[in-house]
Amino acid sequence: MTERGLASRREADEWIAAGWVRVDGRPAVLGQRAAPDAAIEIDPRARAEQQHRVTVLLNKPIGYVSGQAEDGHEPALSLVTPANRWPGDTARIEYRASHRLHLAPAGRLDIDSTGLLVLTQDGRIAKRLIGDETRVEKEYLVRVARVDGGLPAELDLAPLRHGLSLDGQALRPARVSWQNEDQLRFVLREGRKRQIRRMCELVGLQVLGLKRVRIGSVALGPLPPGQWRYLRDDERF
Repeated sequence: MTERGLASRREADEWIAAGWVRVDGRPAVLGQRAAPDAAIEIDPRARAEQQHRVTVLLNKPIGYVSGQAEDGHEPALSLVTPANRWPGDTARIEYRASHRLHLAPAGRLDIDSTGLLVLTQDGRIAKRLIGDETRVEKEYLVRVARVDGGLPAELDLAPLRHGLSLDGQALRPARVSWQNEDQLRFVLREGRKRQIRRMCELVGLQVLGLKRVRIGSVALGPLPPGQWRYLRDDERF
């Protein structure tokens, strides 16, 4: 079901347990293997339940971790409260406490990074953004300084665009350009751990500030730090 893009693993398990999945006309059971050409039927009740799952866009401030609390730092989820909902949110969704259940980050932002963080209950969105084969663009603004004290804008950007490796694995090509004299714009289609910071270290740059401003076609826009809004029906990653 996951390979066919029908549901996330968690959703599939829940639907099978609820009796909402049939394989070749027979009720599915947990752990069952289905042939590649098997006919998989999903009860409309499962689709209706899936459509009610929400996705939240948060402008994560420095000092919050993306996932579970660690080393005394609060998780980004703690900011998803009615008081922190952006007044400019135009999504026609009434906040419910149940929206926080199973709301998980679809990708990471380091504790010392800011910007757009996606938290979702929808396994399809999570898979699209953080799966091994994801090709969704992620855009960052990165303020830098040269370790050798030179002018940042004089640095050759070619290695950052293509040719670097991390942990023995070549990085995919990236789009890197100067936003201003000390700020770079990165557009990546992958998300290794602390990737941009490590890339910059390899070419003699120190990262002074990092902010994610876009994922796919969904931009951070005017969303203030520490506030959140719902993903609208007309928005797609």
